[in-house]
Amino acid sequence: MFDIEHSLLYACEQLVYDNEQLMLFNILGLMLRSDRVKQEGVILIVDDDEDILVAGKLLLKRHFSSVQICNQPESIPRLLSEQKFDAILLDMNFGPGESSGAQGYLWLEKILEIDPQAVVIMITAHGGVDVAVDAMKLGATDFIAKPWQNEKVVATLSSAVQLGRTRTEAKDLRNTNKVLAEVSGAKSGQTLLGNSAAMKVVFSLIERTAPTDANVLILGENGTGKELIAREIHAQSLRSNKVFMSVDLGALSETLFESELFGHKKGAFTGAKEDRVGRLQAANGGTLFLDEIGNVPLHLQAKLLTVLEQRMVTPIGANLAVPIDVRVITATNVSKQDLSLETKFRQDLLFRLNTVEIELPPLRKRSEDIEVIAAHYINLYARKYDKADKTLAASALVALEHYPWPGNVRALRHAIERAIILSQGPELEVLDFQLDAQPNQAGDIVAPPTSTSANTAISESDDLNLDRLEKAAIKQALQKHRYNISHAAKELGLTRAALYRRMEKHGF
Repeated sequence: MFDIEHSLLYACEQLVYDNEQLMLFNILGLMLRSDRVKQEGVILIVDDDEDILVAGKLLLKRHFSSVQICNQPESIPRLLSEQKFDAILLDMNFGPGESSGAQGYLWLEKILEIDPQAVVIMITAHGGVDVAVDAMKLGATDFIAKPWQNEKVVATLSSAVQLGRTRTEAKDLRNTNKVLAEVSGAKSGQTLLGNSAAMKVVFSLIERTAPTDANVLILGENGTGKELIAREIHAQSLRSNKVFMSVDLGALSETLFESELFGHKKGAFTGAKEDRVGRLQAANGGTLFLDEIGNVPLHLQAKLLTVLEQRMVTPIGANLAVPIDVRVITATNVSKQDLSLETKFRQDLLFRLNTVEIELPPLRKRSEDIEVIAAHYINLYARKYDKADKTLAASALVALEHYPWPGNVRALRHAIERAIILSQGPELEVLDFQLDAQPNQAGDIVAPPTSTSANTAISESDDLNLDRLEKAAIKQALQKHRYNISHAAKELGLTRAALYRRMEKHGF
């Protein structure tokens, strides 16, 4: 091995008669004296000087996973279409006598036109430093002067590869965020429907409020479509191309409230194994929808108020506050009267949230909208379950319009889905909807049993079937609390999510 090293060095000494051969000598010497671990990275060298190409490849292939060379700049578009390069070494001049750098400028512009994220390092002679600086103003990342120093070339390329990776990751992240924003703000199969006077007022408020950044408080019973209103406001706002983030505060425990909304730093508490971005930061630039705001305890309301007033959020365990730019839309099924009580809701927070107030009427107070809502969901679920087109019988429409719909539009939607699945004829009849109460001979709907009668029915029944008992208990709790999901879930000893699953199971 010792004899081979001396033979190579002697051969190099015979070739050293100008700067290019000197670089080759240095590279061969470095190859014999080092055994460095290769860095992941694909490098392209573009130069019309074969000695530069050979010297560069010999040097860089010891440090990077792949090195390609090109002596004809006309091949650059083809190479870029075939391979993603982490860094490109581009000569400023091609052809004998060229020293203006015009060709380097031309190919730099073409490379950046093909790939705006490309990391390009210019190769220039000592006298062409000013030209290389001009190239950096046009988008080049750095430059290397000939004759180069091997260590500087490797260091420059290592930094360039890292920069290229960072640019690619940033671009991918932007694209991912864009897709997430589109998905989060996209409308689902549910939509706002209705021609009643009450809904026209709601639509008018949305149209006037959406283009502003005013905070909006949406009031309404469960199932009236409060989140749909929030999504529609976002869709018509100037933030429509940003993220829409929905948070169900009723499903958050007090211990998770701050971590979920404000985020936390690694090690801030037991189980905090990594940094976590809170929902407020994640929604930055977009819209944050806080559902069930009326269920937030008073001491946590104070913390939320501070964040909204200062427009700054401090993650748990962090020392510095982070500025946020979000539009806040909130919703609750708590009545106006209860919200006005200091013992239940902070009035300063309420004033911060209800710059604009939109109250959604329950379905029973806009029964004239039931026909158009029913027609929409009949078509939707007929397609979903691959059923033939169905119509709504006149008697069924009368029954639906007179039914009190304690679960509002959500309950109507579930009833229609069930009817589509179970019906056997071309028309949906009253019995297909399996309403809790059926019309009498006069066409009126008999009211559902009260909580007292339901309780008596459960206690006096000899039926010990667990599924039926569970259904009866859920029905009793819902009726007792007038379909307030949070209160019913609390009485049943369930979380809101668990109660929703059981309601779906039993067809509520």
